[in-house]
Amino acid sequence: MEATLTSIYDSVWNPLVHITLIAGIVYTIATRAVQVRHLPGMLKCLFTGRESDAGTSSFQAFAMALGGRVGVGNIAGVATAIAYGGPGALFWMIATAVLAGSSAFIEATLGQVYKTKTEGEYRGGIPWYLEKGLGLKWFAMIAAGVAASCYALLIPGVQSSTIASAFDSAFGVPQWISGIVVVTLLGLVVFGGTQRIARVAEKVVPAMAACYVLMALVILVINIQAIPEVVRLVMSSAFGTDAVFGGLIGAAVSWGVRRSLYSNVAGVGEGGYAGAAASVSHPVKQGLVQSFSVYIDTLLVCTATGVMLLSTGAYNIVPEGRPALVQNLPGVEPGEAFTQEAVNMAFPGLNIGSGFVAIAIFFFAFTSLLTYFYFGLTNIVYLTGSARGVPARVLQAVVLLSAFLGTVRSTELVWQLGDIGYGLIAWFNMIAIALLLPTALRALRDYERQQKEGLDPVFDPVKAGIKGATFWEERESLTRS
Repeated sequence: MEATLTSIYDSVWNPLVHITLIAGIVYTIATRAVQVRHLPGMLKCLFTGRESDAGTSSFQAFAMALGGRVGVGNIAGVATAIAYGGPGALFWMIATAVLAGSSAFIEATLGQVYKTKTEGEYRGGIPWYLEKGLGLKWFAMIAAGVAASCYALLIPGVQSSTIASAFDSAFGVPQWISGIVVVTLLGLVVFGGTQRIARVAEKVVPAMAACYVLMALVILVINIQAIPEVVRLVMSSAFGTDAVFGGLIGAAVSWGVRRSLYSNVAGVGEGGYAGAAASVSHPVKQGLVQSFSVYIDTLLVCTATGVMLLSTGAYNIVPEGRPALVQNLPGVEPGEAFTQEAVNMAFPGLNIGSGFVAIAIFFFAFTSLLTYFYFGLTNIVYLTGSARGVPARVLQAVVLLSAFLGTVRSTELVWQLGDIGYGLIAWFNMIAIALLLPTALRALRDYERQQKEGLDPVFDPVKAGIKGATFWEERESLTRS
């Protein structure tokens, strides 16, 4: 079983690491670095779209996507990247995120362009733009089935496992009890539908991210004298010039890209699902908002974690298949325990690290579980046309079961399954957005043209030269009549 999973993992991820970097470079060039040029516009768009009966506000869609992005990858994932790839992995996480902002823009814009209104709610994402944009309904059906299965079976366990592990370490709570609590709370929210998920994410994600980053800033101030050495260590390790970590450049790139993609999931397609739910006047507005969420996830939260670990020395470097290079924390496994130790080192004698990190992980991971359910349900809606039928109820039960099983399975197994799940979804999305890049560029040109004319951009697919955007075509027809 272990050998089979490892083989699948390698087959999925080994080429995907390179494709992710190449795609980010190509999309950045094609969009003329839209993720940088339109940074002020991202902030403006974040608060312009308003909640409606059919859709969420731009900020709620942003929070919902950020709920999927900001999870254990920001805490445990950064720790494992540094442990297996060296300090240079942090640089490659950041570099990948900057490039991936263009991928997030494209997938969210496409999600909006090809969205539909089903049972009174906006839905969109990978299967919709495969069908409407490329005319590949058979491929869209496969993509939806794979995505629903991955979000239900493979991905939830990572989040619930890390919650259980953190609470066991911090408070001595048996992992199966944590599993029951998580499943109970998760059930209370997911049975309330999209609007309840969006409202929970809107309140919880920004508050917890702010608290976590504030703690990181306090630790950085305490260890301010170590920051220049941290920067030197990260940069020299990233490019293979460090005397100790120079031989890890390949591992640094590989683990940095993998954990960046797992953390911000730009290019996996989640921005398309979440972005399609928003009520906006032009698809590009939500594309910009989703691009900004990548910055919050990786450039802010992941960087905060990485600098915390490196400035306090709360890490081990244990390259796969090679002797350990650094053992600052003997016997401590890579993961959230590194971050817990970093907080403890910054506040010696108080022993607050375990509790603080456990609570942060709970909120980050819990909102991720909520968004996984929403993304899985969106694919069920594509396949069946309904969010209320038997398949939707089966999805609810499977997600809850997977979340519980994640708390009692081995950590290595749940991470491997989660990585495979994300990788499989990413393959479908990478193919789709590569083929639909011209459509996203047409939408961007239309948006920028209207901006230059001093208008608040409103999307008309006919004027933009985009076919298959039936929701917007019908909306424009009603407006004219």
